[in-house]
Amino acid sequence: MADSRNILVTSALPYANGSLHLGHFLETIQTDIWVRFQKARANNCMYVCADDAHGTAIMLKAEQQGITPEQQIDNIRAEHMADLDGFLIEFDNYHSTHSEENREISAEIYKTLRANGHIANREITQLFDPEKEIFLADRYVKGTCPKCKAEDQYGDNCEVCSATYTPHELLNPFSTISGATPVEKASTHFFFKLPEFTDMLKQWTTSGSLQPQIANKLNEWLESGLQEWDISRDAPYFGFEIPDEPGKYFYVWLDAPIGYMASFKNYCDKNDVDFDQYWGKDSTAELHHFIGKDIINFHGLFWPAMLESSGYRKPTAVHTHGFLTVNGAKMSKSRGTFITGRTYLDHLNPEYLRYYFAAKLTNQVDDIDLNLEDFIARVNSDLIGKVVNIASRSAKFITKGNDGIMADALHRPELWHEAVAKSSVIAAFFENREYSKASREIMAIADATNEYFDSCEPWKLAKTEGKEAEVIAVASQCINLFKLIITYLQPILPQTALKAAAFLNAPLQWDDEIQPLLSHQINKFKPLMTRVDKDKVDAMVDAQAKAIAKEQKSTAKSKPAAKAASAIEPLAKEIGFDDFIKTDLRIAKIIKAEHVEGAKKLLKLTLDIGLEQPRQVFSGIKSQYAPEQLEGKLTVMVANLAPRKMKFGLSEGMVLAAADGNGIYLLEPHDGAIPGLRVS
Repeated sequence: MADSRNILVTSALPYANGSLHLGHFLETIQTDIWVRFQKARANNCMYVCADDAHGTAIMLKAEQQGITPEQQIDNIRAEHMADLDGFLIEFDNYHSTHSEENREISAEIYKTLRANGHIANREITQLFDPEKEIFLADRYVKGTCPKCKAEDQYGDNCEVCSATYTPHELLNPFSTISGATPVEKASTHFFFKLPEFTDMLKQWTTSGSLQPQIANKLNEWLESGLQEWDISRDAPYFGFEIPDEPGKYFYVWLDAPIGYMASFKNYCDKNDVDFDQYWGKDSTAELHHFIGKDIINFHGLFWPAMLESSGYRKPTAVHTHGFLTVNGAKMSKSRGTFITGRTYLDHLNPEYLRYYFAAKLTNQVDDIDLNLEDFIARVNSDLIGKVVNIASRSAKFITKGNDGIMADALHRPELWHEAVAKSSVIAAFFENREYSKASREIMAIADATNEYFDSCEPWKLAKTEGKEAEVIAVASQCINLFKLIITYLQPILPQTALKAAAFLNAPLQWDDEIQPLLSHQINKFKPLMTRVDKDKVDAMVDAQAKAIAKEQKSTAKSKPAAKAASAIEPLAKEIGFDDFIKTDLRIAKIIKAEHVEGAKKLLKLTLDIGLEQPRQVFSGIKSQYAPEQLEGKLTVMVANLAPRKMKFGLSEGMVLAAADGNGIYLLEPHDGAIPGLRVS
């Protein structure tokens, strides 16, 4: 085996403001699999993470619960760690960004940026809540859309007409914190001069540290021109005060990635490890970040620029993944596709999900879907019907017929050598995060083993006098192949691997020359895993729905009443028939639906309305619909609306939808309607 590598791995920091859901575990599970694989291959690999513990949201949440922010983040951290442990995520260190290590490193980096001339300051005007005496981020302002007049819209984008705007443009704005009408107020803010790093970033983003799709997206932003990055927030704010600037605090996204360094520093201090060996400018160690595609701008632009100026090394690689959908829809509380990690763990084995994710994950940035019916079928077929089945039906012949002593030679050596030869292929797939391909190769060995067992028919041989040794040989061959399969699956199924090692009475070592067990005594077989019970999956979904309903009832009671929109909007001003007939409504078929990079609420729809050229429309329905859920569906669009230039492209119309506090509902005509039909 090659010389051991020194590798430091991180995954994105969970925000200390709520429970972890299955989307979080899509990331931590794939990271943990990669780390466990590296350790199985005898590499010196460490995995650190932390809770992201700063920001206005945490401060407000603590206030709502009547506790301090420190108590809030301590409570959530304990919950997060329990859930992560439940999914068998094996950190070398799990820390918090609200730590002395992070305070010290953040201050040091900021002072270096400032000394290097990379910090600017200027006065800006923001909306301010006069009752809470707090500046309001866009998400804390609601009001009436200035374009379509829809009420109860957020401060940056209308979910009804998809218009984008600034909070200052909202009609009848109100603070979602107190219900008060915001006022404008000026304040001095501090900015990181990101544009000065454009040339360095163009080189770094094309150096192979990023997936091509991500590098291309970052290049678009680089070519369009970077903006200076606002890194400060005004008091009151829960975070670190900026050195020499009383009442000014670091924006959470400045100290959050530094939390990777702080968590590792905490580990180094406890384990006598050289911090600079991994983070120093001349480090030869590997540094790998695993993140979701929604935060690539921070990790692909801001973070490497900060590291460059402050004298630290940049990441070896940033591995970006897509989002998780459930039953084809974006995770949504109102649609029943939102599941927390704790609810899952209360009902199901964590290794079911670890395997299902692995069986679908690639090294691309595509979203993956957790289809619950497919989840049940795949886990039961692959893990129970193929892998565990090999051990359960082979072991009895050895324990009963030969006191647990395996044969002294392989019955079919070629089968063993073929399976061992796949070691390098499977290892390469794990290394490159092609877990689905690795899983397929492993299951192919399981299929071949079961076919071999069935073809030899040991249950018949056992009834034939003089065939006792052959029965043991066949069963031993299968047990050895099972050992190999579990060795390959160990990064995905660590708990089952431990049970299998106890049954085999032998360690599972993935080295270059894996040896079979000959004349070896195994222990009595005990069930390694049970089938997925559909009733338990249904119970999980039902339990989550009840928990969400309880939470929403509690949240509704605490919402500020001032300026809140009524359940049913009043009718608009009366119009004449001549006014109405000017609006050309057409049946439209959604032939393509896509996520919009950088947009929190928009989907890009390509619509067939019976004309030669399809129409492109940006619609604020992302919170309710996944793209694959919409493709092929019919809806209704305003076809003669003047095209509108938006930040993300030209929108050539508007699809019709209803919306309330619980969700968005796209209009869908009955069967029989065809694209282009006029609606009247």
